[in-house]
Amino acid sequence: MGSGQLVAVFGAYGHTGRFVVAELAARGFVPVPSGRNARALGELADEHGLEARVASIEDPASLERALTGTAAVINCAGPFASTTGPVIEAALRAGIPYLDVAAELEANLDTFAHYRERARDAGAVIVPAMAFFGGLGDLLATAAMDDWTEADEAHIAYALSSWHPTAGTRLSGAVSRERRGAGRLRYSGGQWELRTDDAPTLEWSFPDPVGSRPVIGEFTMADVVTVPQHLSIPDVTAYMTAEAVRDVAAPRTPAPTAADESGRSDQTFVVDVVVRSGGAERRATAGGQDIYAVTAPLVSEALERVLTGRTNAIGVASAGEIFDALDFLHALAPHIALELHPQKQMTA
Repeated sequence: MGSGQLVAVFGAYGHTGRFVVAELAARGFVPVPSGRNARALGELADEHGLEARVASIEDPASLERALTGTAAVINCAGPFASTTGPVIEAALRAGIPYLDVAAELEANLDTFAHYRERARDAGAVIVPAMAFFGGLGDLLATAAMDDWTEADEAHIAYALSSWHPTAGTRLSGAVSRERRGAGRLRYSGGQWELRTDDAPTLEWSFPDPVGSRPVIGEFTMADVVTVPQHLSIPDVTAYMTAEAVRDVAAPRTPAPTAADESGRSDQTFVVDVVVRSGGAERRATAGGQDIYAVTAPLVSEALERVLTGRTNAIGVASAGEIFDALDFLHALAPHIALELHPQKQMTA
């Protein structure tokens, strides 16, 4: 466990950041809340008996002060297109690991493109998208691959009972749309494509009790970025249940509300991952409650493993590349229900 190590949490007062602070404290770490909003930081720090450190991405010296004496930093502050660069730079100067919960495709792509060589040469650890979108799908795809060294395609399907977006989700989505314009991104044939046509509506057969549901195909999420960074799979596609897409797209859908004492909403989720090679198919599935809340044990478990040396890579690394995917998923047992399906041959 954390043994009292200080961990900076940038954007600690946001919806997901609050879950991360609570999870770190439960694991024996001492969170150091950081961000630009002094009032929100102060309220959060008083609530948990912590030391708040005001910092801004426009002021590198303030970021350095925020990271002083910490063992690592977790970036929970969107839009990540703005925050990842400055916080990663501060972490590299401080010589500490950096993890984030970014679900913005462009920010994830930028992190791999801009920092892969620098981080590797410095022996630094940078783990982007260590969250529900990104980390979980990546771990499931890696576990499903098992001993395969390559596959033809990977499919990551999300079934959300609802999707009440946070203010941060809406802001990050707006930033991504501004960067890519009217198009959408798809990863096919080992390359990124910017498409301007409508995403297809399909049916996906989730395991029971969810069953067959209409989904929006090519609903590209962070794991479509992370998976091909370390797995030899030329076609990676994500899908989202149509109801959830309507929820998150509607401007009047309210933010999530707490349904239990931990602050989790009553939203439930299933992530169903299928990898295919030749005529064979392998599958891994995880289910749980509240996509924002489950991000906290995901990134906190990752942090513990980084700080205790239970890693397989340095530099910028995806979850399934740097960690033992199956062992990691089993460690999340209190938070997710995991199912690994035996390999089967596909019918013609």
